[in-house]
Amino acid sequence: MKFKILCVLLLSGLTACAQLPSNKEAEKKGESADPEEISQQNLPKQELTAPILFDFLVGETALQRGNLDIAVNRYVKLAKTTRDPRIAKRATEISLHAGNPFAAEQAATMWVELEPESADARQTIAALLVNLGKLDAARPHLEKLLASEKEGVGNAFMQLNQLLVRNPDKAATLKLIQQLSRPYKDLPEVHFAISQAAWFANQHPLAQEEMQRALALRPEWEIAAVHNGRILQRNSVDKASEFYRDYLDKYPASNEVRVAYTRLLIGAGETTQAREQIQWLLDKNSEDAEIMLAAGLLATEMGDFATTETSFKKALALGYKDTNAVNFHLAQIYEETNRPDLAMETYQLVKSGGRYLPAQIRYADLLALKGHLQEAREHLKKLPAANDQQTAHLILAEAQILRRSKAHQEVFDLLNDGLNKLPDYPELLYDRALAADKLGKFKILEQDLRKLIKLKPDNAHAYNALGYSFAERGTHLPEALKLIRKAVELSPEDPYIMDSLGWVYYRMGNFTEGLNFLNLAFAARPDPEIAAHLGEVLWVKGAKDDAKNIWRSALEKDPNNEILLETLQRLTKKKVVD
Repeated sequence: MKFKILCVLLLSGLTACAQLPSNKEAEKKGESADPEEISQQNLPKQELTAPILFDFLVGETALQRGNLDIAVNRYVKLAKTTRDPRIAKRATEISLHAGNPFAAEQAATMWVELEPESADARQTIAALLVNLGKLDAARPHLEKLLASEKEGVGNAFMQLNQLLVRNPDKAATLKLIQQLSRPYKDLPEVHFAISQAAWFANQHPLAQEEMQRALALRPEWEIAAVHNGRILQRNSVDKASEFYRDYLDKYPASNEVRVAYTRLLIGAGETTQAREQIQWLLDKNSEDAEIMLAAGLLATEMGDFATTETSFKKALALGYKDTNAVNFHLAQIYEETNRPDLAMETYQLVKSGGRYLPAQIRYADLLALKGHLQEAREHLKKLPAANDQQTAHLILAEAQILRRSKAHQEVFDLLNDGLNKLPDYPELLYDRALAADKLGKFKILEQDLRKLIKLKPDNAHAYNALGYSFAERGTHLPEALKLIRKAVELSPEDPYIMDSLGWVYYRMGNFTEGLNFLNLAFAARPDPEIAAHLGEVLWVKGAKDDAKNIWRSALEKDPNNEILLETLQRLTKKKVVD
Protein backbone atom coordinates (compact mmCIF):
# COMPACT_ATOMS: atom_id res chain seq x y z
CA MET A 1 0.00 0.00 0.00
CA LYS A 2 1.07 3.60 -0.54
CA PHE A 3 1.41 4.29 3.17
CA LYS A 4 4.15 1.69 3.54
CA ILE A 5 7.06 4.06 2.93
CA LEU A 6 5.53 6.74 5.14
CA CYS A 7 5.23 4.22 7.98
CA VAL A 8 8.83 3.09 7.57
CA LEU A 9 10.04 6.69 7.63
CA LEU A 10 8.02 7.57 10.71
CA LEU A 11 9.03 4.43 12.58
CA SER A 12 12.69 5.06 11.91
CA GLY A 13 12.48 8.68 12.96
CA LEU A 14 13.85 9.59 9.53
CA THR A 15 17.43 9.21 10.70
CA ALA A 16 19.31 7.05 8.24
CA CYS A 17 15.87 5.65 7.56
CA ALA A 18 16.75 3.82 4.40
CA GLN A 19 19.85 2.57 2.64
CA LEU A 20 21.30 5.39 0.60
CA PRO A 21 21.18 4.28 -3.05
CA SER A 22 24.51 4.10 -4.81
CA ASN A 23 24.90 5.54 -8.29
CA LYS A 24 24.79 1.99 -9.70
CA GLU A 25 21.51 1.29 -7.94
CA ALA A 26 20.12 4.59 -9.18
CA GLU A 27 21.17 3.79 -12.73
CA LYS A 28 19.33 0.46 -12.55
CA LYS A 29 16.19 2.41 -11.67
CA GLY A 30 16.83 4.98 -14.37
CA GLU A 31 17.47 7.59 -11.66
CA SER A 32 21.18 8.27 -11.98
CA ALA A 33 22.44 11.46 -10.43
CA ASP A 34 25.03 11.83 -13.22
CA PRO A 35 24.82 15.51 -14.35
CA GLU A 36 25.31 14.53 -17.99
CA GLU A 37 21.87 12.86 -17.87
CA ILE A 38 20.08 15.86 -16.38
CA SER A 39 19.12 17.19 -19.79
CA GLN A 40 17.92 13.80 -21.04
CA GLN A 41 14.43 12.27 -20.96
CA ASN A 42 11.44 14.44 -20.19
CA LEU A 43 13.15 16.54 -17.51
CA PRO A 44 14.23 20.18 -17.13
CA LYS A 45 16.71 21.25 -19.76
CA GLN A 46 19.72 22.29 -17.73
CA GLU A 47 23.03 23.44 -19.16
CA LEU A 48 25.87 21.50 -17.58
CA THR A 49 27.84 24.50 -16.41
CA ALA A 50 31.19 24.34 -14.66
CA PRO A 51 29.68 25.33 -11.25
CA ILE A 52 27.04 22.56 -11.52
CA LEU A 53 29.66 19.98 -12.46
CA PHE A 54 31.91 21.19 -9.64
CA ASP A 55 29.11 20.95 -7.04
CA PHE A 56 28.21 17.48 -8.24
CA LEU A 57 31.79 16.20 -8.05
CA VAL A 58 32.36 17.76 -4.63
CA GLY A 59 29.08 16.31 -3.33
CA GLU A 60 29.73 12.78 -4.58
CA THR A 61 33.36 12.79 -3.39
CA ALA A 62 32.31 14.05 0.05
CA LEU A 63 29.63 11.35 0.22
CA GLN A 64 32.10 8.59 -0.65
CA ARG A 65 34.52 9.85 2.01
CA GLY A 66 31.84 10.13 4.69
CA ASN A 67 31.85 13.94 4.82
CA LEU A 68 28.07 14.06 5.03
CA ASP A 69 27.66 17.75 5.92
CA ILE A 70 29.48 18.79 2.75
CA ALA A 71 27.53 16.28 0.67
CA VAL A 72 24.22 17.60 2.04
CA ASN A 73 25.19 21.21 1.39
CA ARG A 74 26.24 20.56 -2.21
CA TYR A 75 23.24 18.43 -3.14
CA VAL A 76 20.69 20.83 -1.67
CA LYS A 77 22.43 23.59 -3.63
CA LEU A 78 22.29 21.44 -6.79
CA ALA A 79 18.58 20.79 -6.29
CA LYS A 80 17.90 24.52 -6.09
CA THR A 81 20.05 25.21 -9.14
CA THR A 82 18.86 22.46 -11.44
CA ARG A 83 15.21 22.16 -10.31
CA ASP A 84 15.53 18.49 -11.28
CA PRO A 85 13.31 16.13 -9.22
CA ARG A 86 15.93 13.39 -9.32
CA ILE A 87 18.50 15.72 -7.78
CA ALA A 88 15.95 16.89 -5.20
CA LYS A 89 15.24 13.25 -4.32
CA ARG A 90 18.98 12.52 -4.06
CA ALA A 91 19.44 15.57 -1.82
CA THR A 92 16.59 14.34 0.41
CA GLU A 93 18.08 10.86 0.70
CA ILE A 94 21.54 12.17 1.55
CA SER A 95 20.13 14.58 4.12
CA LEU A 96 18.19 11.77 5.79
CA HIS A 97 21.25 9.54 5.72
CA ALA A 98 23.20 12.33 7.41
CA GLY A 99 20.55 12.73 10.11
CA ASN A 100 19.79 16.30 9.02
CA PRO A 101 15.98 16.56 9.00
CA PHE A 102 15.94 20.29 8.33
CA ALA A 103 17.98 19.98 5.12
CA ALA A 104 15.86 16.94 4.24
CA GLU A 105 12.68 19.02 4.67
CA GLN A 106 14.07 21.70 2.37
CA ALA A 107 15.04 19.15 -0.29
CA ALA A 108 11.82 17.13 0.02
CA THR A 109 9.75 20.30 -0.32
CA MET A 110 11.46 20.93 -3.65
CA TRP A 111 11.01 17.30 -4.64
CA VAL A 112 7.24 17.33 -4.12
CA GLU A 113 6.92 20.71 -5.90
CA LEU A 114 8.82 19.35 -8.90
CA GLU A 115 7.09 15.94 -8.88
CA PRO A 116 3.67 16.50 -7.28
CA GLU A 117 2.27 13.14 -8.40
CA SER A 118 5.09 11.17 -6.75
CA ALA A 119 3.75 9.18 -3.80
CA ASP A 120 7.32 8.69 -2.53
CA ALA A 121 7.94 12.43 -2.50
CA ARG A 122 4.70 13.22 -0.69
CA GLN A 123 5.19 10.41 1.84
CA THR A 124 8.67 11.63 2.60
CA ILE A 125 7.71 15.27 3.16
CA ALA A 126 4.70 14.24 5.25
CA ALA A 127 6.87 12.00 7.44
CA LEU A 128 9.48 14.72 7.86
CA LEU A 129 6.92 17.30 8.89
CA VAL A 130 5.29 14.90 11.38
CA ASN A 131 8.64 14.07 12.93
CA LEU A 132 9.46 17.77 13.19
CA GLY A 133 6.13 18.38 14.92
CA LYS A 134 4.78 20.45 12.03
CA LEU A 135 1.41 18.71 11.91
CA ASP A 136 -0.48 21.57 10.25
CA ALA A 137 2.03 21.60 7.40
CA ALA A 138 1.86 17.80 7.12
CA ARG A 139 -1.94 17.78 6.90
CA PRO A 140 -2.44 18.59 3.16
CA HIS A 141 0.09 15.94 2.19
CA LEU A 142 -1.58 13.35 4.41
CA GLU A 143 -4.98 14.28 2.97
CA LYS A 144 -3.72 13.65 -0.56
CA LEU A 145 -2.14 10.35 0.46
CA LEU A 146 -5.31 9.17 2.16
CA ALA A 147 -7.41 10.18 -0.84
CA SER A 148 -5.17 8.05 -3.05
CA GLU A 149 -5.62 4.98 -0.82
CA LYS A 150 -9.22 4.29 -1.93
CA GLU A 151 -9.97 0.77 -0.65
CA GLY A 152 -7.04 0.82 1.79
CA VAL A 153 -7.89 4.03 3.60
CA GLY A 154 -9.13 2.24 6.74
CA ASN A 155 -5.88 0.35 7.16
CA ALA A 156 -3.96 3.55 6.39
CA PHE A 157 -5.71 5.27 9.31
CA MET A 158 -4.74 2.44 11.65
CA GLN A 159 -1.09 2.71 10.66
CA LEU A 160 -1.06 6.50 10.68
CA ASN A 161 -2.59 6.69 14.14
CA GLN A 162 -0.12 4.17 15.49
CA LEU A 163 2.76 6.30 14.27
CA LEU A 164 1.38 9.74 15.14
CA VAL A 165 1.07 8.62 18.77
CA ARG A 166 4.81 9.24 19.07
CA ASN A 167 4.24 12.96 18.66
CA PRO A 168 4.59 14.59 22.11
CA ASP A 169 1.79 17.12 21.46
CA LYS A 170 -1.14 14.77 22.03
CA ALA A 171 -3.78 17.48 21.64
CA ALA A 172 -2.36 18.45 18.24
CA THR A 173 -2.29 14.79 17.21
CA LEU A 174 -5.97 14.41 18.12
CA LYS A 175 -6.86 17.55 16.19
CA LEU A 176 -5.02 16.29 13.10
CA ILE A 177 -6.67 12.85 13.22
CA GLN A 178 -10.09 14.49 13.56
CA GLN A 179 -9.41 16.77 10.59
CA LEU A 180 -8.16 13.92 8.42
CA SER A 181 -11.15 11.76 9.36
CA ARG A 182 -13.93 14.09 8.16
CA PRO A 183 -14.48 12.46 4.73
CA TYR A 184 -14.38 8.93 6.16
CA LYS A 185 -16.90 8.84 9.04
CA ASP A 186 -18.44 5.58 7.83
CA LEU A 187 -15.21 3.66 8.46
CA PRO A 188 -14.79 1.97 11.87
CA GLU A 189 -11.01 2.37 11.67
CA VAL A 190 -11.45 6.14 11.64
CA HIS A 191 -13.38 6.12 14.92
CA PHE A 192 -10.82 3.73 16.38
CA ALA A 193 -8.05 6.16 15.41
CA ILE A 194 -9.86 9.12 16.97
CA SER A 195 -10.48 7.12 20.13
CA GLN A 196 -6.83 6.21 20.48
CA ALA A 197 -5.70 9.78 19.91
CA ALA A 198 -8.29 11.04 22.41
CA TRP A 199 -7.10 8.52 24.99
CA PHE A 200 -3.51 9.71 24.76
CA ALA A 201 -4.73 13.33 24.92
CA ASN A 202 -6.50 12.48 28.22
CA GLN A 203 -9.94 13.06 26.67
CA HIS A 204 -11.32 9.81 28.01
CA PRO A 205 -15.06 10.42 27.45
CA LEU A 206 -14.35 11.13 23.78
CA ALA A 207 -12.16 8.02 23.62
CA GLN A 208 -15.03 5.88 24.92
CA GLU A 209 -17.60 7.50 22.64
CA GLU A 210 -15.49 6.98 19.51
CA MET A 211 -14.58 3.37 20.35
CA GLN A 212 -18.25 2.58 20.79
CA ARG A 213 -18.94 4.13 17.37
CA ALA A 214 -16.26 1.87 15.90
CA LEU A 215 -17.96 -1.15 17.45
CA ALA A 216 -21.36 -0.01 16.23
CA LEU A 217 -20.00 -0.07 12.68
CA ARG A 218 -18.17 -3.38 13.17
CA PRO A 219 -19.59 -5.19 16.23
CA GLU A 220 -17.35 -8.24 15.94
CA TRP A 221 -14.07 -6.27 15.78
CA GLU A 222 -11.85 -7.83 18.45
CA ILE A 223 -9.17 -5.17 18.78
CA ALA A 224 -11.82 -2.48 19.23
CA ALA A 225 -13.55 -4.61 21.87
CA VAL A 226 -10.28 -5.05 23.76
CA HIS A 227 -9.64 -1.31 23.77
CA ASN A 228 -13.23 -0.53 24.72
CA GLY A 229 -12.85 -2.81 27.73
CA ARG A 230 -9.65 -1.05 28.77
CA ILE A 231 -11.32 2.36 28.48
CA LEU A 232 -14.24 1.18 30.62
CA GLN A 233 -11.84 -0.36 33.13
CA ARG A 234 -10.39 3.06 33.91
CA ASN A 235 -13.60 4.03 35.71
CA SER A 236 -15.17 0.69 36.57
CA VAL A 237 -13.75 -2.82 36.59
CA ASP A 238 -17.29 -4.14 36.91
CA LYS A 239 -18.48 -2.35 33.76
CA ALA A 240 -15.46 -3.55 31.82
CA SER A 241 -16.04 -7.09 33.07
CA GLU A 242 -19.71 -6.93 32.08
CA PHE A 243 -18.80 -5.66 28.62
CA TYR A 244 -16.30 -8.48 28.08
CA ARG A 245 -18.81 -11.12 29.23
CA ASP A 246 -21.53 -9.80 26.91
CA TYR A 247 -19.11 -9.64 23.99
CA LEU A 248 -17.87 -13.19 24.60
CA ASP A 249 -21.45 -14.46 24.81
CA LYS A 250 -21.96 -13.18 21.25
CA TYR A 251 -18.48 -14.01 19.92
CA PRO A 252 -17.09 -16.89 22.04
CA ALA A 253 -14.21 -17.57 19.64
CA SER A 254 -12.71 -14.11 20.21
CA ASN A 255 -9.49 -15.16 21.85
CA GLU A 256 -7.95 -11.69 22.11
CA VAL A 257 -10.95 -10.46 24.06
CA ARG A 258 -10.90 -13.54 26.29
CA VAL A 259 -7.23 -12.95 27.06
CA ALA A 260 -7.98 -9.31 27.96
CA TYR A 261 -10.91 -10.41 30.12
CA THR A 262 -8.75 -12.99 31.89
CA ARG A 263 -6.08 -10.39 32.60
CA LEU A 264 -8.75 -8.10 34.07
CA LEU A 265 -9.97 -10.94 36.31
CA ILE A 266 -6.44 -11.67 37.51
CA GLY A 267 -5.89 -7.99 38.34
CA ALA A 268 -9.19 -7.91 40.23
CA GLY A 269 -8.22 -11.00 42.26
CA GLU A 270 -10.97 -13.13 40.70
CA THR A 271 -8.70 -16.19 40.47
CA THR A 272 -11.44 -18.80 40.14
CA GLN A 273 -13.04 -17.09 37.16
CA ALA A 274 -9.61 -16.38 35.67
CA ARG A 275 -8.70 -20.08 35.86
CA GLU A 276 -11.95 -20.95 34.11
CA GLN A 277 -11.11 -18.59 31.25
CA ILE A 278 -7.57 -19.95 30.93
CA GLN A 279 -8.92 -23.49 30.83
CA TRP A 280 -11.43 -22.45 28.16
CA LEU A 281 -8.57 -21.09 26.06
CA LEU A 282 -6.61 -24.31 26.50
CA ASP A 283 -9.55 -26.62 25.77
CA LYS A 284 -10.88 -24.78 22.71
CA ASN A 285 -7.49 -24.00 21.13
CA SER A 286 -5.47 -27.12 21.84
CA GLU A 287 -3.78 -26.97 18.43
CA ASP A 288 -3.05 -23.24 18.42
CA ALA A 289 0.53 -22.49 19.49
CA GLU A 290 -0.15 -18.74 19.89
CA ILE A 291 -3.00 -19.37 22.31
CA MET A 292 -0.95 -21.94 24.24
CA LEU A 293 1.71 -19.29 24.82
CA ALA A 294 -0.85 -16.63 25.77
CA ALA A 295 -2.57 -18.99 28.22
CA GLY A 296 0.80 -19.85 29.74
CA LEU A 297 1.67 -16.21 30.28
CA LEU A 298 -1.71 -15.60 31.93
CA ALA A 299 -1.15 -18.58 34.22
CA THR A 300 2.23 -17.10 35.16
CA GLU A 301 0.53 -13.91 36.34
CA MET A 302 -1.50 -16.09 38.72
CA GLY A 303 1.53 -18.04 39.93
CA ASP A 304 0.17 -21.23 38.36
CA PHE A 305 3.55 -22.43 37.12
CA ALA A 306 2.41 -25.98 36.42
CA THR A 307 -0.13 -24.75 33.86
CA THR A 308 2.44 -22.32 32.49
CA GLU A 309 5.03 -25.05 31.96
CA THR A 310 2.54 -27.36 30.28
CA SER A 311 1.29 -24.58 27.99
CA PHE A 312 4.77 -23.44 26.98
CA LYS A 313 5.86 -26.99 26.17
CA LYS A 314 2.70 -27.49 24.12
CA ALA A 315 3.43 -24.25 22.22
CA LEU A 316 6.88 -25.59 21.34
CA ALA A 317 5.47 -28.96 20.32
CA LEU A 318 2.97 -27.20 18.05
CA GLY A 319 5.81 -25.41 16.28
CA TYR A 320 5.60 -21.91 17.76
CA LYS A 321 7.97 -19.89 15.59
CA ASP A 322 9.76 -17.84 18.23
CA THR A 323 11.33 -20.70 20.14
CA ASN A 324 13.77 -18.27 21.75
CA ALA A 325 10.92 -16.43 23.49
CA VAL A 326 9.26 -19.63 24.72
CA ASN A 327 12.50 -21.13 25.98
CA PHE A 328 13.36 -17.90 27.79
CA HIS A 329 10.00 -17.88 29.57
CA LEU A 330 10.26 -21.60 30.28
CA ALA A 331 13.70 -21.14 31.86
CA GLN A 332 12.25 -18.42 34.09
CA ILE A 333 9.61 -20.89 35.27
CA TYR A 334 12.33 -23.42 36.10
CA GLU A 335 14.05 -20.73 38.17
CA GLU A 336 10.82 -19.87 39.98
CA THR A 337 10.27 -23.54 40.80
CA ASN A 338 13.85 -24.05 42.04
CA ARG A 339 15.18 -26.15 39.17
CA PRO A 340 18.41 -24.23 38.38
CA ASP A 341 20.07 -26.95 36.27
CA LEU A 342 17.07 -27.21 33.98
CA ALA A 343 16.86 -23.40 33.85
CA MET A 344 20.50 -23.16 32.78
CA GLU A 345 20.03 -25.82 30.13
CA THR A 346 16.96 -24.02 28.77
CA TYR A 347 18.56 -20.58 28.78
CA GLN A 348 21.25 -22.06 26.53
CA LEU A 349 18.53 -22.94 24.02
CA VAL A 350 17.96 -19.21 23.43
CA LYS A 351 20.16 -18.75 20.40
CA SER A 352 19.39 -15.28 19.03
CA GLY A 353 17.15 -12.23 19.12
CA GLY A 354 16.43 -9.73 21.84
CA ARG A 355 16.34 -12.37 24.59
CA TYR A 356 19.73 -13.88 23.77
CA LEU A 357 21.79 -11.58 25.97
CA PRO A 358 19.37 -11.61 28.96
CA ALA A 359 19.31 -15.43 28.73
CA GLN A 360 23.09 -15.64 28.78
CA ILE A 361 23.27 -13.22 31.70
CA ARG A 362 20.83 -15.37 33.66
CA TYR A 363 22.88 -18.46 32.75
CA ALA A 364 26.02 -16.82 34.13
CA ASP A 365 24.22 -15.71 37.29
CA LEU A 366 22.99 -19.25 37.96
CA LEU A 367 26.46 -20.56 37.25
CA ALA A 368 27.85 -18.21 39.90
CA LEU A 369 25.17 -19.25 42.39
CA LYS A 370 26.38 -22.83 41.96
CA GLY A 371 29.85 -21.68 43.08
CA HIS A 372 31.48 -21.32 39.63
CA LEU A 373 32.27 -17.61 39.97
CA GLN A 374 35.25 -17.42 37.64
CA GLU A 375 33.55 -19.50 34.97
CA ALA A 376 30.50 -17.22 35.17
CA ARG A 377 32.67 -14.13 34.72
CA GLU A 378 34.47 -15.66 31.75
CA HIS A 379 31.12 -16.55 30.17
CA LEU A 380 29.98 -12.92 30.42
CA LYS A 381 33.25 -11.59 29.00
CA LYS A 382 32.90 -13.82 25.92
CA LEU A 383 29.46 -12.51 25.04
CA PRO A 384 29.33 -10.05 22.11
CA ALA A 385 27.88 -6.59 22.75
CA ALA A 386 26.25 -4.88 19.77
CA ASN A 387 26.05 -1.43 21.39
CA ASP A 388 26.84 0.61 24.49
CA GLN A 389 23.67 -0.51 26.26
CA GLN A 390 24.59 -4.18 25.91
CA THR A 391 28.15 -3.45 27.02
CA ALA A 392 26.79 -1.76 30.15
CA HIS A 393 24.38 -4.64 30.85
CA LEU A 394 27.24 -7.14 30.75
CA ILE A 395 29.35 -5.03 33.11
CA LEU A 396 26.42 -4.63 35.51
CA ALA A 397 25.74 -8.38 35.42
CA GLU A 398 29.34 -9.16 36.31
CA ALA A 399 29.25 -6.54 39.06
CA GLN A 400 26.14 -8.17 40.54
CA ILE A 401 27.86 -11.56 40.62
CA LEU A 402 30.90 -10.07 42.40
CA ARG A 403 28.73 -8.04 44.80
CA ARG A 404 26.93 -11.16 45.92
CA SER A 405 30.28 -12.70 46.85
CA LYS A 406 31.13 -9.48 48.76
CA ALA A 407 34.08 -8.71 46.46
CA HIS A 408 33.37 -4.99 46.82
CA GLN A 409 36.81 -3.77 45.69
CA GLU A 410 36.58 -5.88 42.54
CA VAL A 411 33.10 -4.50 41.90
CA PHE A 412 34.42 -0.97 42.24
CA ASP A 413 37.38 -1.64 39.93
CA LEU A 414 35.15 -3.29 37.33
CA LEU A 415 32.78 -0.32 37.31
CA ASN A 416 35.71 2.08 37.11
CA ASP A 417 36.88 0.27 33.96
CA GLY A 418 33.34 0.36 32.64
CA LEU A 419 33.09 4.12 33.11
CA ASN A 420 36.40 4.56 31.33
CA LYS A 421 34.79 2.83 28.33
CA LEU A 422 31.39 4.50 28.74
CA PRO A 423 31.91 7.82 30.51
CA ASP A 424 28.90 9.13 32.46
CA TYR A 425 26.77 6.08 31.63
CA PRO A 426 23.90 6.49 34.13
CA GLU A 427 23.50 2.88 35.29
CA LEU A 428 27.26 2.48 35.74
CA LEU A 429 27.46 5.70 37.74
CA TYR A 430 24.69 4.50 40.05
CA ASP A 431 26.28 1.09 40.54
CA ARG A 432 29.73 2.57 41.21
CA ALA A 433 28.17 4.86 43.82
CA LEU A 434 26.77 1.78 45.60
CA ALA A 435 30.16 0.07 45.40
CA ALA A 436 31.87 3.19 46.74
CA ASP A 437 29.46 3.16 49.68
CA LYS A 438 30.54 -0.38 50.60
CA LEU A 439 34.20 0.73 50.60
CA GLY A 440 33.58 3.93 52.54
CA LYS A 441 34.49 6.06 49.51
CA PHE A 442 31.77 8.59 50.27
CA LYS A 443 33.31 11.38 48.23
CA ILE A 444 33.06 9.23 45.08
CA LEU A 445 29.54 8.13 46.04
CA GLU A 446 28.42 11.74 46.36
CA GLN A 447 30.22 12.77 43.17
CA ASP A 448 28.65 9.96 41.10
CA LEU A 449 25.13 10.47 42.41
CA ARG A 450 25.22 14.25 41.95
CA LYS A 451 26.44 13.72 38.40
CA LEU A 452 23.66 11.18 37.81
CA ILE A 453 21.05 13.63 39.13
CA LYS A 454 22.39 16.22 36.70
CA LEU A 455 22.28 13.75 33.80
CA LYS A 456 18.92 12.23 34.77
CA PRO A 457 16.96 14.72 36.87
CA ASP A 458 13.96 12.38 36.94
CA ASN A 459 15.91 9.43 38.41
CA ALA A 460 14.21 8.87 41.77
CA HIS A 461 16.74 6.25 42.87
CA ALA A 462 19.65 8.67 42.53
CA TYR A 463 18.01 11.21 44.86
CA ASN A 464 17.04 8.43 47.26
CA ALA A 465 20.49 6.83 47.36
CA LEU A 466 22.26 10.12 48.05
CA GLY A 467 19.71 11.18 50.67
CA TYR A 468 19.79 7.78 52.37
CA SER A 469 23.60 7.81 52.43
CA PHE A 470 23.56 11.17 54.22
CA ALA A 471 20.87 9.95 56.64
CA GLU A 472 22.72 6.72 57.39
CA ARG A 473 25.89 8.66 58.24
CA GLY A 474 24.00 11.37 60.13
CA THR A 475 25.36 14.15 57.91
CA HIS A 476 23.73 16.87 55.77
CA LEU A 477 20.36 15.81 57.19
CA PRO A 478 18.32 18.80 55.91
CA GLU A 479 19.64 18.13 52.40
CA ALA A 480 19.00 14.41 52.87
CA LEU A 481 15.36 15.14 53.65
CA LYS A 482 15.08 17.40 50.62
CA LEU A 483 16.61 14.76 48.34
CA ILE A 484 14.38 11.97 49.60
CA ARG A 485 11.27 14.13 49.36
CA LYS A 486 12.19 14.71 45.71
CA ALA A 487 12.53 10.94 45.25
CA VAL A 488 9.07 10.45 46.77
CA GLU A 489 7.67 13.07 44.42
CA LEU A 490 9.12 11.18 41.44
CA SER A 491 8.17 7.70 42.67
CA PRO A 492 5.48 7.98 45.36
CA GLU A 493 4.59 4.27 45.40
CA ASP A 494 8.12 2.95 45.99
CA PRO A 495 8.27 1.37 49.48
CA TYR A 496 12.07 1.59 49.63
CA ILE A 497 11.96 5.33 49.07
CA MET A 498 9.21 5.59 51.69
CA ASP A 499 11.53 3.66 54.02
CA SER A 500 14.28 6.21 53.38
CA LEU A 501 11.90 9.05 54.20
CA GLY A 502 10.97 7.44 57.50
CA TRP A 503 14.62 6.76 58.24
CA VAL A 504 15.76 10.34 57.65
CA TYR A 505 12.97 11.66 59.89
CA TYR A 506 14.13 9.26 62.60
CA ARG A 507 17.76 10.36 62.20
CA MET A 508 16.60 13.96 62.54
CA GLY A 509 14.88 13.11 65.82
CA ASN A 510 11.31 13.20 64.50
CA PHE A 511 10.32 9.72 65.71
CA THR A 512 6.59 10.16 65.08
CA GLU A 513 6.96 11.02 61.39
CA GLY A 514 9.66 8.42 61.05
CA LEU A 515 7.41 5.73 62.45
CA ASN A 516 4.48 6.77 60.24
CA PHE A 517 6.44 6.45 57.01
CA LEU A 518 8.26 3.27 58.06
CA ASN A 519 4.91 1.64 58.86
CA LEU A 520 3.66 2.62 55.41
CA ALA A 521 6.78 1.21 53.76
CA PHE A 522 6.61 -2.05 55.76
CA ALA A 523 2.90 -2.50 54.99
CA ALA A 524 3.65 -2.14 51.27
CA ARG A 525 6.70 -4.42 51.36
CA PRO A 526 7.77 -6.34 54.48
CA ASP A 527 11.42 -6.35 53.44
CA PRO A 528 14.14 -7.27 56.02
CA GLU A 529 15.90 -3.90 55.64
CA ILE A 530 12.65 -2.00 56.18
CA ALA A 531 11.95 -4.33 59.13
CA ALA A 532 15.35 -3.44 60.61
CA HIS A 533 14.56 0.29 60.41
CA LEU A 534 11.00 -0.02 61.69
CA GLY A 535 12.13 -2.26 64.55
CA GLU A 536 14.84 0.20 65.56
CA VAL A 537 12.42 3.12 65.80
CA LEU A 538 9.97 1.00 67.81
CA TRP A 539 12.81 -0.15 70.09
CA VAL A 540 14.01 3.38 70.75
CA LYS A 541 10.45 4.51 71.45
CA GLY A 542 10.12 1.73 74.03
CA ALA A 543 7.91 -0.67 72.06
CA LYS A 544 10.49 -3.44 72.37
CA ASP A 545 8.10 -6.37 72.07
CA ASP A 546 6.71 -4.98 68.80
CA ALA A 547 10.26 -4.48 67.53
CA LYS A 548 11.20 -8.08 68.41
CA ASN A 549 8.14 -9.45 66.65
CA ILE A 550 9.00 -7.59 63.46
CA TRP A 551 12.67 -8.64 63.60
CA ARG A 552 11.77 -12.27 64.34
CA SER A 553 9.47 -12.43 61.32
CA ALA A 554 12.10 -10.81 59.10
CA LEU A 555 14.82 -13.23 60.27
CA GLU A 556 12.64 -16.18 59.33
CA LYS A 557 12.55 -14.88 55.76
CA ASP A 558 16.18 -13.78 55.51
CA PRO A 559 18.38 -15.02 58.38
CA ASN A 560 21.57 -13.65 56.81
CA ASN A 561 20.49 -10.09 56.02
CA GLU A 562 23.45 -7.90 56.96
CA ILE A 563 21.50 -4.77 57.91
CA LEU A 564 19.07 -6.74 60.04
CA LEU A 565 21.84 -8.61 61.87
CA GLU A 566 23.84 -5.42 62.42
CA THR A 567 20.76 -3.70 63.89
CA LEU A 568 20.13 -6.60 66.29
CA GLN A 569 23.77 -6.71 67.38
CA ARG A 570 23.89 -2.95 67.97
CA LEU A 571 20.63 -2.69 69.91
CA THR A 572 20.30 -6.06 71.68
CA LYS A 573 23.96 -7.18 71.66
CA LYS A 574 22.71 -10.39 70.00
CA LYS A 575 22.10 -11.64 66.48
CA VAL A 576 19.00 -13.55 67.50
CA VAL A 577 15.64 -12.49 68.90
CA ASP A 578 14.62 -13.85 72.31
